[in-house]
Amino acid sequence: MLITSAEFVTSATEPSHYPPAALPEIAFAGRSNVGKSSLINKLVNRKQLVKTSSTPGRTQLLNFFLINKAFHFVDLPGYGYAKVPVPIRKKWGPMIETYLSTRNTLKGVVLIIDIRRIPGSEERNLIDWLNHFKIPMVPVLTKSDKLSKTNQIRQQAAIAKFFSIEKNDLTIFSAKSEQGREAVLSRIEYLINSNFI
Repeated sequence: MLITSAEFVTSATEPSHYPPAALPEIAFAGRSNVGKSSLINKLVNRKQLVKTSSTPGRTQLLNFFLINKAFHFVDLPGYGYAKVPVPIRKKWGPMIETYLSTRNTLKGVVLIIDIRRIPGSEERNLIDWLNHFKIPMVPVLTKSDKLSKTNQIRQQAAIAKFFSIEKNDLTIFSAKSEQGREAVLSRIEYLINSNFI
């Protein structure tokens, strides 16, 4: 898939703030500081479409981006970062769950995991939740440039075992080397063109 245009549309906290439900959407979810913004920027070939931050928990809204004037990427707030104020953290869960469970144009979720970490209960709960609502998932292992090829393969196998999925279902990705970029785009294109709603 060739991405030729990408532009910010709006930020939202509730359904009344979402753009009209007229185009397919792909959401991006992951733990805070997992490289979500860097992944999206690399997919659309823009350095700062999504603002990156060294401070985990900076994204606190649902951010919608129009891609190729044909579909939306939706950047969801990162989860699992304790230093974010408790009242904000308590809003994140319902805000994300409301979007995922009610948005009928959502085609799938790109679940982003730091390849150096074994996922925890939050990732497992999210996957169980997506499976319950039959929302397709594209799991992506980011920051692969931090590990040797041997350790990448070892971690890919360990994470696949944790989720009880095939290791080839996990795409290894690096924003620095662009490893996995085309594979992620191909999986996104498949979901956008699918009949699932």
